[in-house]
Amino acid sequence: MKHRIVVLGAGYAGAFAAGNLARRLSPADTEITVVNAVPDFVERMRLHQLAIGQDLAFRNLADVFAGTGVRLRLARVTGVDPERRAVAVTGEACDGELAYDTLLYTLGSSVAHHGVPGVAEYAFDVTGRSSALRLRERLAGLGEGGTVLVVGEGLTGIETATEFAESRPDLSVALAARGEPGAWLSPKARRHLRQAFDRLGITVHEHTAVEAVEPTRAIVADGTSIPADVTVWSAGFAVHPIAAASGLEVAETGQIVVDRTMRSVSHPDVYAAGDCAYAIGENGRPLPMSCASAGFTNMQATAAIIARLTGSKVPTTGLKYHGNHISLGRRDAIFQMVDGDARAKSWYLGGRTAARLKSGVLKGAGWGIAHPTFGMPKRKRRLATAPDRVGVRVAA
Repeated sequence: MKHRIVVLGAGYAGAFAAGNLARRLSPADTEITVVNAVPDFVERMRLHQLAIGQDLAFRNLADVFAGTGVRLRLARVTGVDPERRAVAVTGEACDGELAYDTLLYTLGSSVAHHGVPGVAEYAFDVTGRSSALRLRERLAGLGEGGTVLVVGEGLTGIETATEFAESRPDLSVALAARGEPGAWLSPKARRHLRQAFDRLGITVHEHTAVEAVEPTRAIVADGTSIPADVTVWSAGFAVHPIAAASGLEVAETGQIVVDRTMRSVSHPDVYAAGDCAYAIGENGRPLPMSCASAGFTNMQATAAIIARLTGSKVPTTGLKYHGNHISLGRRDAIFQMVDGDARAKSWYLGGRTAARLKSGVLKGAGWGIAHPTFGMPKRKRRLATAPDRVGVRVAA
């Protein structure tokens, strides 16, 4: 029987990984199944554009994987049983289980509420397609002078605030930051960011901790409030508790603890990549949740899976974070390089050139997803030994 590889999630990490596995492993020995809750690939890095009313083309996953040998299962993952090598799913077809011999867990992350009252009830976010569309509908109903508050000084908060302010100059856009927005940037890049905020008319509330969200305002730590017809919460990400509930070893963040090859330290048949992997970079620090980290970790995971299945030496791919690329609307951006300790270098690239570079990165990522087996070799690698069937088999 074929060795069953199941990939959970078809985001940046999962979709790329499934394509790499299909490209390099022989279908005579392996069966690759991707489980995803929605039928389209969602470009998460562009969801703030979708929310403000821009039209984005979504790639249908059935079309993406057509002819690759990858099986697509549209379903939501509800549980993982690593002892039985089984994944519980629910979908339109029916509820059931998928058996696996090797599992690649790439379920990503969602917005982190941090227990702040009112966030779940009244705030919006751009971490998923459905939530971005919900925000899009709300923003479309705001008239001139409507107030929008973006909470969070990270990459998502900055990109969301600037995109909204540029696309809807009729709105009053504000950003609430616990510290200084872009504090990790070089002095010149921080100055560029402040100039962009001023140019776009964004009000920045620095050193402002939002402690509650209400329908028309946000309450800050000193008891004052910031008016907001719409509050957009972008104060961090959180992973789904499925991994922790499954018995896999996880970090305090709920991310799966992996070794240098992205293999679970507690269950060797499980690998993780993307936001849900607690991976240590070359600087000795956990990789941040980002698209760049998804790329590094999925390349390492797929390389390790292929090597171990084919009896080859496991290679190591670089796990070095090179920098931040921040969109400031459609015509401006910042590209900030960092050193080995993740500290900003003095050099940065800004303006239209940086914006074109960011656009190229996004287009390249989208093209790669749309062509998952591009460069498919004429001869694929066969498995070294017969698949190991240790454990209880369950119906697919």
